[in-house]
Formats: sequence, C-alpha cells, structure tokens
Amino acid sequence: MNEQLTFAPADDCLWEQYEQLATRAYGHPVGDITHLREHADLQVAVRGGRVVAGGLGLLVDQFFGGAPVPSACLGDGCVAPEERGEHLATDMVTERLRPLIERGAVISALVTSSTGYARRLGWEAPTGVLAWAVATDALKRSFASEDFEVEHGLTGEAEALQRDLARQWNGPVHRPTWWSRWKQDKSNLATYRFARPGHPTTGLLSYTTKRHERHGMSLVVHDFWAASQPTAAAMLAFLGRHNTRAHTIEFRRGALPPYPTLLHGLRHYRATAEAWHPWMLRMLDIPEAIRLRGWPNDLTTAVPMEIKNETGDWDRWMLQIKDGTADFVPTHVEGQVTFTRRQLAVWYAGGYRSTTSARMAGVHAVSEKALATLVRSTAEFEPWLPDHF
Repeated sequence: MNEQLTFAPADDCLWEQYEQLATRAYGHPVGDITHLREHADLQVAVRGGRVVAGGLGLLVDQFFGGAPVPSACLGDGCVAPEERGEHLATDMVTERLRPLIERGAVISALVTSSTGYARRLGWEAPTGVLAWAVATDALKRSFASEDFEVEHGLTGEAEALQRDLARQWNGPVHRPTWWSRWKQDKSNLATYRFARPGHPTTGLLSYTTKRHERHGMSLVVHDFWAASQPTAAAMLAFLGRHNTRAHTIEFRRGALPPYPTLLHGLRHYRATAEAWHPWMLRMLDIPEAIRLRGWPNDLTTAVPMEIKNETGDWDRWMLQIKDGTADFVPTHVEGQVTFTRRQLAVWYAGGYRSTTSARMAGVHAVSEKALATLVRSTAEFEPWLPDHF
C-alpha cells in the first residue's frame, strides 16, 4: 500500500471498477450502482490504478417544516477489504460530500448500521426505524374499504398527492421526476391509487412480491401514502384481500408512516415490528439550512443558542423566527440552550417531541421556556424518511 492514494470523480472506467469492488465488498451485486448511474455522483479513491473505495451521492431536496431543503444523500459506499482499518472511509466521506456541497447541499442524510462511525463524523439519528409484518387475514378481518375505488398505475395526480403528503413530515425526499421509474425498475413494483367515486386520488400504495420456497408469497409494501384515516383503512383492507395468496404483509423498513391506524384498527394486535438501522442527518451549513427550512406561521420568538463547532468550541447564535421564516445569526448573547451539532440535527428534524426527550438526549438548557419554544418550533411535523437510496 505504498502507492499514492488519490480521489477523483468516476469516469466510465472507474465506474465499472467501482461496481466490481462493491460486489466484492458487499458480497453481492449492488443494483443501484447501475440504476442510478445517470443521476448520482460517484467519487472514488484510487491506489496504484485500482479503485479501492468510493460511494454514490444524490443531490435531492428533503422536506423539513414543509419546505424543500437541498440534501446530500449518501449511499452504496464501501472500502476494499484489504484497505480497511486505515480511516480511508472518513476521507472518502469528505470527498463524496465536497461536490454536493459545491452544488448547494446544506444538509446530508445517510442510512447505516455503523451508527457510532457516522456519529463521529457528525451524523445523528432523529428517530427509530421499524419494519412491520402483519398477517393478511388479520387485515382482512379488521379493516373495511367502504366505497373506495382502486385503480392500477401511477399518474401525475398521484405523484402530486405523494409530494403534498411528503411535505407533512420531516425527512421525505422531494422525489425528482426520475425517482418513480428508478423504484419501479429496481423493485418491480405494482402501484395502486385509491379514491372515492368521482373524487381526486387520496391514497397511493406500491408493493412487490416475495415468493416463498414451497407455496405462496408475501407482499412487501414500499409506498403507503394516505391523505386520511378512511383512505389508510381502505388501503389496509385492499392488502387484506390478498389473503388467498399471501399469508403475510410486510412493510419494508420505514415504509409504514408513524401514525396509529394499524394500532387502533387491528382486532387482535399480533403485528411484528423489527428494528432496523436508522437514517441519520448531518448539518453541513447551519445558517442556510435553518433559513431554507419551513417554520410555524404562528410562532414569533428569538432564542439565543450555543452550538458546539467542529473544533470543539462553542459558538453563540441567535435564532429568530417570525411569519414562517427564520434567521440564524451570530450573537454575543449567552445561549439559553446548548446543542452539539448532532443534537442540532435531531432538533432540526423534529426528533425531540418534548423537553424531556431533549434533556434525556443530553441537551442542556438554562431556561425551560426557551427549550420548550425550540422543541415546539420543529415538532409541528414528525420525522419520517420512507425513501431509500
């Protein structure tokens, strides 16, 4: 390993090399490296003419407070097994973020099981992530579709509905025009729309099938977007009607929104939840990320804060919110609430649902009122990232 290590954006040759490296590092082919080639940025590390590390990056918007915020979404990163242990992954993350920051990214999201490693680099998990499984017969016995009509296929109206519903959470991707086709080609999805007769679409559901070795199958839900509780119930009833072929309905990690329709609807609560590694958020440009985010229209406040910077020192800032907008400017006023950069990311995503949860996460405040105001300012919407990348 004496050859010099260099970093570079991938050309066609390096892209092919990275695809081979990822197959070796992950132990299986990584389809997104092919499927996202037209849309993703790929940065690689090269030593002695060989690609030894790399990863994809997508510059997309994520919704926070109802507003789209430019985000560097990182995925499919790896380091060659023979190169591990030399902190190459840390340098690789810096190189992967660089071009996306230059193009306007002010936050960054990733999904990883190596949460300790990601925390050391500044990411934090705003919320837990669960995958759900429920017997198809249980859905059939528990939910009714009322008078909803179901139609197959994705339409522009359904995509507009998905965007409108995504704005009601902190974290979903503002899906580019190519996103749905990528998901369809990648996972062979079947998509259905739900609406009352003569009314606009109020529900969007997509799933794929997983065949069992001997008989039958499971349905794996990828998208579950409902504009109302009756719509959600109708969508669950539709899934229940697959009981003659599918014994189980699985909601892939993060696919089921964190609202209580399933909890309140099942006659016998025998659903299974499995914890998955979480999505994590990092603040790249704090003042700009706060300026671009949406804020409650009925909140007017000014809260002095102290934020731990990347060198370990504490910087003083004033958060000013008025008429649904915010500014974050330097100040000499002593902070009433102190955040590390990772705690700030959780607050930004609405991950602190109460002052108790914030304090139990290590947030320090000299004013309970100031902390309550900050919690309220980002808790209007809940954190949820159903999109995978």
